[in-house]
This record gives sequence, structure tokens and C-alpha cells, in this order.
Amino acid sequence: MKLGVPNLAPLPRGVGEFPGPRTPLPPRPGRRYGVGVLVLGVCSLKGGVGKTSVTLGLASAALERGVRTLVVDLDPQGDSTMALGVERPDGDVSRVLDEPSGDTVKAATAAAGWADDGLDVLVGSERTVLHDRLDDSDLDRLGSALSWLSDYGLVIVDCPPSLGGLTRTGLAACDRAVVVTEPGLFSVMAVGRALRTVDELRRGPAPALQPLGIVVNRVRARSIEQAYRLEELQQLYGPLVLAPPIPERAALQQSQGAARPIHSWPGTAAGELAGVFDVLLDRALRAPRTR
Repeated sequence: MKLGVPNLAPLPRGVGEFPGPRTPLPPRPGRRYGVGVLVLGVCSLKGGVGKTSVTLGLASAALERGVRTLVVDLDPQGDSTMALGVERPDGDVSRVLDEPSGDTVKAATAAAGWADDGLDVLVGSERTVLHDRLDDSDLDRLGSALSWLSDYGLVIVDCPPSLGGLTRTGLAACDRAVVVTEPGLFSVMAVGRALRTVDELRRGPAPALQPLGIVVNRVRARSIEQAYRLEELQQLYGPLVLAPPIPERAALQQSQGAARPIHSWPGTAAGELAGVFDVLLDRALRAPRTR
């Protein structure tokens, strides 16, 4: 017997206070994120669904297309930083959240090892977990820091898999949010919570934020259960479910383990994955800017 997705009650907004004194936010420069830049949040409220893999796939597609991109590694696990082959600079994203400014952003940004130019990383840190208790008065810290950027066409924010203040801070800095899931019962349930968080932020401290859609990852073509859950997602969320889904292929993990973009990995499976990420990037770049 198949289990459907239960009706989920709205989640409380309660988040704790940030420990210690707060550093006042500095005045922003005149432009926000430069002209025409898209700030895209990649989130999931359930771990293990491949959120960082989607971040890396989109970064690979942008690099292949020549879109100058910054990946913001907001996840305390720092997987994006590791997979992108970064030589760590003096700063990190935790220090940027401590004191948002052009200087701290510059000190925390390093070139990715994937290419000589065109892809940078605002490097992650285990210390970022200390910012997971920011209250809503602090949600603008990452947005304030990103306002000093002017030479990127795309910023991808890899959020942690939680509903805490760190994820809310990341999403509040974004124009669009991608919710990553896989076709399983508990992952489908987490999609609803993530979309409610996006809507809550849009109605409150982040009015420019909009959902781009739901990316379904690790799809196995011959799984009856997954086919059922995929149909369930489409019935629940309609056009928010982005096509095509990302098939489960070993090439994705292999390229990440070698710290290489999927677009440079050999083989038919890698080419198939690269094509999927190209389509998803197209969808993101076509999204109207709301700022």
C-alpha cells in the first residue's frame, strides 16, 4: 500500500539569538550584486539528497558557458569548497557573516581549482554553524556582504540542510531558490517544508525571493516506487517540478571525487548529466530579476 504525503502544519519561525555582540552592518554600495546578476539558493531540508551535487553541476554548466560564477559555501560541512579544489584563503564565509564588508568578502574568496578563471568560491567553514542561531534581524548579513560584488553573472548559495537561521540567511540573500529532493517519501515531505520557508521569507524579510522550482535528483528509471513519488510531486507542485530530473549516475560522484566539473568528465553518462545541468541552468538564467 502506498503512503501519500500528509498535510503538514506550518512550521514555527522560532530561531535563537546569535551569541555575543553583533557587528553593525556597514552601509551598502550603490549597486546590489552588480547589474543583471542572479543569486540562486540551492537548499534542501533533508540531508543526503544531493544538494551539493546540484550546486556543483550548475557551477559546471555555468563555467562551460562562460558565465562568471561565485559559489557561496554556506554549509558548515564545506563539501562544495572541497569538491571545487580550493586553496583556502585567509578568510572564510563565517568571518564574512561576522563582519560583512568588501574586505572580508575579498579575503574569503578564492579561485576554484576547476579552471584558471571564471569560477570562484566564498569558502566554507565549520565555524559557520555558530551563525545558525541568527534571528530575523540578522538575516541580511549575507545579502549585505554580496552587495559588494560587481563582476559575476551568477552567484550560487549552497545552503545547509536545515531550517535554521543559516539557511534563512542564505535564502534571504537570493533572487530565486531551488529545492532539491529525491523521489522518496521523506524527501517529498521535506519539499513542502522548504517551500513554506521560502514563502515565509518572501512575505517577511526577503520580499524579492521567489521559488525557481524543485529539482528531483538521483532518479532511477526502473524504480516503481520512485515513479510513484515523482508523479506525486508533479501532482502536488505542478510546474514547480523542474524538468528534466537528474538521473542517478556514478559519473557524478566520480567527477566530484576527482575535483573536476561534470562537463569535463569522459563518458556517455557524464554527457547526459551535463546536458541536464545545462537545461536547469537555462531555466535559472531566464528567471526575471526581482531586485
